[in-house]
Parts: sequence; C-alpha cells; structure tokens
Amino acid sequence: MSLFDWHRGVVKVGSALIAPDGKACSGQFLLPIARYISECRLKGKEIVLVSSGSVAAGRGLITHGDVPSIAEKQAMAAVGQTRMMANWARFFDFPCAQILLTHDDLSDRRRYVNIKNTIRELLNNGILPIVNENDTVATQELKVGDNDNLAALVSQVADADMLMICSDIDGLYTADPRTNPDAKLIANIESVTPSIYALAGGTSNKIATGGMRTKIEAAEKATVNGVHTLIVNGTKGQVFDRLLQGEQQGSWFKRQASPKKARKHWLQYTLKEQGKILVDTGAAKALLKQGASLLSIGIRAVEGTFNKGDAVLICDPDGRPIGKGICQYSGIELAKIKGVQSQKISEILGFCPSEVVIHRDDLVIL
Repeated sequence: MSLFDWHRGVVKVGSALIAPDGKACSGQFLLPIARYISECRLKGKEIVLVSSGSVAAGRGLITHGDVPSIAEKQAMAAVGQTRMMANWARFFDFPCAQILLTHDDLSDRRRYVNIKNTIRELLNNGILPIVNENDTVATQELKVGDNDNLAALVSQVADADMLMICSDIDGLYTADPRTNPDAKLIANIESVTPSIYALAGGTSNKIATGGMRTKIEAAEKATVNGVHTLIVNGTKGQVFDRLLQGEQQGSWFKRQASPKKARKHWLQYTLKEQGKILVDTGAAKALLKQGASLLSIGIRAVEGTFNKGDAVLICDPDGRPIGKGICQYSGIELAKIKGVQSQKISEILGFCPSEVVIHRDDLVIL
C-alpha cells in the first residue's frame, strides 16, 4: 500500500494560501501547487481541486464591521468567487470548471448523482474541476462548515483514492510546534483515534474556518472510505517537488481499505435497495463477465417505486440477484425506456441525463 499509488486525487487548498493577507487573492503560494497538479496530469493522474478563498478574495471590496454579517460574507463570496477562479486559471494551460456545493447538494441522492456525473465528464474531457462551498447562498444549516470536510466528501463523490490537504503547517505534531520547540511531526498515522484528536488545536488564522481538528475529521471520513489522506505545508514549494520525486512529505493518514472494497461495502451493505430491475441474458452476461454498465436496452422489467439516485437490485432473467447499484433514472422513467436504445431516451422522455442506467463505477456484483 503506497502513498503514491493513486489514480484520482483531490487537492484541497485553504484560504491562508489563496489570500495570505485576508483581503485579496495572491499567487504567492499557488505556483508550486499548480505545477504539482499539472505534472500529475501529465503522468496520467486525475485531479479535482477544492479551493477556499472566495470570501477572503472579496473581503476588501465589501464594507463590513469588525465581524461581518452573513449577508456581508455572502456578498464577499459572490464578488470573490470569480476572482478566486481567475487566480487559479492563470496558472494552467488547460480549462478549469467551477462547481459550487452545499451540504444539501451532497445529502440529496438526485443531486449527488448529478454532481458525480458532472465531475466524471469534466475529468473525461481533461478539464480541472475546482470545487468550493457555495457561500453565496448557503445558510448555516446547509453549510458543510469548512473546506477540509468538504474535500473529504468530494473525495467520495469523485471516487478518488487520494486526498491532499494543503495547510500552513507541516502536518500533525505531537504538540503545537508554534509554542513547543520539542514538538515532533507524526509522519504516519495508521488510524484516527481519540488520542489523535487530542493532538489537534484550533486555528490561529483569522480568515480560516478550520484548524487541525477539521483536517483530522476529513482524514477520518476519507480513510474509512478507502482514500489515502496527506496533510502537507502548502507554503513550502519544495514539498511538491519532493512529492513528484516520490518522497513522502507531511503526515500520511493511511486508508483503512482499498477504494474498491470500501465502495463495494457501502453499496452492498449501507444503501438499502428501493426497487428491482430485471435484465435480459445479454445484459446479465455483460455485467457479470465484461464489467459493463447497465443500459436501458438490456432491461426487461422494473419493480418498485424509486427515485434517481436510489439503490436498486439487479436480477437476471430468472429473478436471481446479480448486482446492486445507484440508478440514474426513477422507476417511472425506467418503465418508459426499458428495452430501448440509449439514443432514443431523449425522444421518449424529453431529456437524457445519462446514456447508462447504472454506471459500472456505481455497481457492485453480488
């Protein structure tokens, strides 16, 4: 199990790196990170960037008191978001895409599937997705709260196998290195335990929403789902050069299972099936032997009431369960398009959110 054996990674960059003075975007710390992302892409790896900084980028443009109101912060985010995106785009010679999310988007199964599809298509087309919390519209109850935990959730929806959190500290220490000269960096963390949480302090940065605790929370969420998590110091450019050379940096939280095994367990045991799809012999063979996605033409019958994003059971012509997956269509929609070619879905339904009914990445064979 190697830290460098990954295909799809999520890189999270905090406000302290985007806007060091807390008032505007800066390129001070971003060039080495951008170069790392570009080099990883050249090596065939896929990257999703989770970037803070919209509120900080717009702070100097909105009149506010000592403690900005929610409306003032939302206005800062609105004006700062475009600046933050432009700040990143200038470092890349490939296109970037903006994705703004709230906790509500990630907890709603239909929107969760839409987000997954969007990220999948952007990566397939060589575009860098840049994700941020939608601070312009998010109220307190809809907010993830910090982009460390948002990055962990994005690593799940993106089917990533590596999460890198770029901070302004080298990693997790045995004590606060700012106040204790005897503090030592913990390079390898086998699992997140109460003793690991006990090492976390708060944040001393006025524009940041998280500290080491939120990074440990993110690491716990990610590692349980099969995602290696690395906390590195984003203010030190040499960190990224050394990572590209295969040299470990920062604190590595080791994943608790392979991404495939973790996802299989989640699909098979956590998600309750809401309906059933009966497929023909050809579709059953393609699913079992060829690792294919499920297409509408292979569906013979649909049972139960379910919505887009729900888990459904897949059965062979004899009614025996052969798989379980997340469906891209509701039961009512599937009943209309069963047995037809994918290119005819738009003609029948008036829309076509996906050419596959269940993508192979969202499917587990039983």
